[in-house]
Amino acid sequence: VFSSVTSILNMSIFKDQFVLEDLIQELKKKSTALSFGPLQSNGHISVQGSFPAIKLLRDFLLLKAKSLSEKDKGEESKSHQRPRRRLQQHRLTTERSNSVYDADWEKQVVVVDTDIYHYMKHFYPRTFLVNDDVVISDITDGDITTVYIEKAGSRSDAEQVLRVKEKIENRSLRLHIALRKERIYFEEQTGNEKRGYKRACESLKPHYPHVLIIPYDTHIDVVGNSSEVFEFIKEVSA
Repeated sequence: VFSSVTSILNMSIFKDQFVLEDLIQELKKKSTALSFGPLQSNGHISVQGSFPAIKLLRDFLLLKAKSLSEKDKGEESKSHQRPRRRLQQHRLTTERSNSVYDADWEKQVVVVDTDIYHYMKHFYPRTFLVNDDVVISDITDGDITTVYIEKAGSRSDAEQVLRVKEKIENRSLRLHIALRKERIYFEEQTGNEKRGYKRACESLKPHYPHVLIIPYDTHIDVVGNSSEVFEFIKEVSA
């Protein structure tokens, strides 16, 4: 089963520019896969959810912080005090700052659960379909796969890189909610029994077209929606 992580956000850095309650509501609408705790008096708030969803939220807040930093530099000579303003008043400024910030990005990174990454590559290969202006590479380290999206040349458009990143992120988040993983262990099985399990999995594949089978030396991972994975494991073990 895919794990969940908890993070503590310090929102106090935004209190001079935004009404924190409004900003939290925007975060909740943007990150529906996450669970938010109550906002503390010191500006801290706990957030729970998948690692990819937490990383998306972090990237969004980094853009917010970047836009504030750029705005502060422009206003520094005028005044050192800024009145508290409603979130809506900053929307256009934030969008302009983000577009400039995004345009400088030549390389994007997406962190994905490895099993979800395998599932995406197998069943949704178009997610990674790009033209000659964008290059995608990946590095897998255990349960986590880091996907790199880069410009292929000087004429490449940085916005294309960002669009590919968002496409991968959105697909991975939807799959994280929908998928379940079960594991068939080979700890005590003989060589013949292991081969029997693998043959059984292969023979059942046509009946479960949306289930992904990932064989390893010590186990077999079965990834798919909850009901199909349950039925698959039941038939293999019968």
